[in-house]
Amino acid sequence: MIYCAQTSALRQLAVFRQEQWRLLVSPGATPAPGFGFALDNGAWTAHRTQRPFDVDAYVSHVERFGASADWVVLPDIVGGGMASLALSLSWCSRIRHPQLLALQDGMTPACVFPLPSSIVGIFLGGSTGWKLSTMRQWGGSAREHGLYYHVGRVNTFRRLQSAVDAGAHSVDGSGSSRFALHAQKVAKWNHYLASQLSL
Repeated sequence: MIYCAQTSALRQLAVFRQEQWRLLVSPGATPAPGFGFALDNGAWTAHRTQRPFDVDAYVSHVERFGASADWVVLPDIVGGGMASLALSLSWCSRIRHPQLLALQDGMTPACVFPLPSSIVGIFLGGSTGWKLSTMRQWGGSAREHGLYYHVGRVNTFRRLQSAVDAGAHSVDGSGSSRFALHAQKVAKWNHYLASQLSL
């Protein structure tokens, strides 16, 4: 399944609707009508813009839309390793909806598992190099523990293929939300990989 960042661009939304893709909605955004969606936590945007994580915006976001979301990403620290894990786990009891744990550089399956029952899956984040080098390992761990597996920041064919090969259930990327032509490319890539899996 492809999740795309929330957008108001009609051309992109038309592709999403045709492909039956879903939305990954960050704090401050409202899900577009008629789309299934999951809730991001805003940590990546805060990291990229060098701003502190907005706890109030995240809590409000989850309170407004959590009941209708596929899942909610727990707060994390980009590249934060064990500190990120501790932060995420501290939020488990505060969120009443299905949760994904964001994986960050330095985490290993040995330190992550077992997880609280409220966490239904893992979300592979972190730096690009770490993500690519550990993607298969986390896919194996997700299968072993019966967890949903999502890979973040997938905007190229090669990375989409890697996520599929690693057993990911879903991916997200911002490219399709920003550029209609990119959305059409991702649709073709996804159809091709689906056809290969069916052989």
